[in-house]
Amino acid sequence: MKIQSIMSLYEKWGNDRYDEKITQLQHGLQCAFFAEQDSASPSLVVAALLHDIGHLLELERCHGDVDIELNDKHDITGSEHLANFFGPEVTEPIRLHVHAKRYLCSVDATYRSTLSEASEKSLLFQGGPMNEDEIREFEKLPYFSDAVMLRRWDERGKIQNMNTPDFTYFVAAMASLELGQ
Repeated sequence: MKIQSIMSLYEKWGNDRYDEKITQLQHGLQCAFFAEQDSASPSLVVAALLHDIGHLLELERCHGDVDIELNDKHDITGSEHLANFFGPEVTEPIRLHVHAKRYLCSVDATYRSTLSEASEKSLLFQGGPMNEDEIREFEKLPYFSDAVMLRRWDERGKIQNMNTPDFTYFVAAMASLELGQ
């Protein structure tokens, strides 16, 4: 089962710090939990769980020695890697979640105040808020709405000591969406 390789990546690198408060694994679990609580589709719950897998892939590639001050393009790396496992209903919201942050910072006057210190800092590396042309182009993309929902869960999923289901809870959803099933 291909899903095992994803699980192994989270077992190896999931306890790496996501930010100053929680781990990569805790962040993904919280995002998936919020997606499920909001009655998201299984594909969007899986996207929420795995949206930052690109950070773990970078940790793996660099043997744990990464510079968090650099834009590792985790959105692209993660979506490209996951295209080996899932269709665009999972990978496209992941690919677009950084753009969704830039978008929301431009169109929602209150959104930027919800950014964590780490998200605010990375916004600068990621291009800052979108301009009007970028906004119009982003809104035309097929998975635009899913990416915006994912981004909102992304900002919520940064709570210390939050209880969530564990990673294995989501394996059935991943397996049901796996390509070739």
